[in-house]
Amino acid sequence: MVNAMNDEMVSLREAKAQLSELAERAANGVDIVIAKHGRPAARLTAAHAARKRVDLAVLRELTGPQPRQPESAGRAVRRLRNAARY
Repeated sequence: MVNAMNDEMVSLREAKAQLSELAERAANGVDIVIAKHGRPAARLTAAHAARKRVDLAVLRELTGPQPRQPESAGRAVRRLRNAARY
């Protein structure tokens, strides 16, 4: 059984013969389910793009001039939540 609408099931034999084509289709967003004896055995999906690292010097430069908050976010949310209860 294939869950999502854009999933496609292929047999292991077909996957071996068409791996390059299936990899290309997976990269374009189609999930490929590889079946062994008619049952799902593996899923071929697009790889996630690597995230860029944050440059801490640039981040500090951007956030440095901002004023400090008088209370932490946790305390502010707690205060607002408790005030709304009563």
